[in-house]
Parts: sequence; structure tokens; C-alpha cells
Amino acid sequence: MLPQRPAVSQLRAMPNVSSAVRAHPLLRAVEGTVQIFTSQRRTFFTNVMVQAARVAEQGLPVLIVQFLKGGIGQGPDHPSQMGQNLSWIRCESLDCVSGPDVSDATRSAVQALWKHTQTVVNEGKYGLVVLDELSLAIDFGLIKENELLNLLKSRPAHVEIILTGPQMPDSIIAVADQVTEFRRNYVV
Repeated sequence: MLPQRPAVSQLRAMPNVSSAVRAHPLLRAVEGTVQIFTSQRRTFFTNVMVQAARVAEQGLPVLIVQFLKGGIGQGPDHPSQMGQNLSWIRCESLDCVSGPDVSDATRSAVQALWKHTQTVVNEGKYGLVVLDELSLAIDFGLIKENELLNLLKSRPAHVEIILTGPQMPDSIIAVADQVTEFRRNYVV
């Protein structure tokens, strides 16, 4: 009878095999899209979260940015991690934004979050970036429409962007690949 050996997994380099990653010649990078989810009732965030969770589960890094939600100290330096691939940040203000009249501190916090968002999108760090209630941030004068258009046009090709909000500007809708409007149809 042979002595029992403990089961051990070992990795070793294959002889004469380059360590460089080789991509199949038919594989190409998938170009990211710009999607818009809109509704007057603001009841579609669950649908967006399902899509974000699905993308994160597939291994792509996802960032959810909530510009108008504050109050919990969850700014760019303190993201919540929802699993390995899903980061979630909010405005680092003590208040939630519900209109154009905001304190200077809140306006500064939204601007800092916007600047951080532009940086990470341009770095291509995330495969999907959700910009929640961005249309309201534009409508309230907290983020400039032309800055968003520039970001969408100059982002790395692989970065997918989802924009949400009830009143998306026409110029943003014009550059979107997909616009989804959630409506409630009541049967009488």
C-alpha cells in the first residue's frame, strides 16, 4: 500500500509558452452605450439597480453615483461596497437635495462628487457608471449640461453610462443609445 499524500494544487509555468495575454483575433472590445431611464414618478431605480448588479456579477466594476442624496457621509472618499464589483457613492452633504435652493456646502459637495465622477469615468476605471437623478441636478443648476455632454462624448469607448431622472434635456436624449420611459397606465 502506498502512503497517502495530501492533495496539493500547484501552478507551474508551461515550457515555451509566453506569459503575455493573447486575445482571440475575432474578439473586439464591446463599445459602451449611453442609456437613459426616465419617469415622472421616479419609481424605476430598482430596474437600474438590477442591471447594475447583473453587470457587477459578470465581473465588471460598477459605480453608482447619487448626486441628490446625502446625509450619511458616503462621499467619494467613503464609498459603500456592495459586493466585490459594485461601489456606491453619494453627495457628501448632510442634506438631500430637493430643489435649486441649496446651501453653499451642499452645492460644493455636489460639485466635488461631479468632479470625482468625471475623473473616474475618464480613467475608464468602471465598466458601468450609473448617474442617478442627473437630470434633476442639471435642472437645479448644480451640474452643467454641456459638461455632461462633453463627458459622454469623451469617455473611454468601453464605459457604459446610465443616466436617470424625470426631465432629461433634449440634448442628452439626442446622444443616448437607448431611452426607456417608465409609465403607469391605469385601467379604468
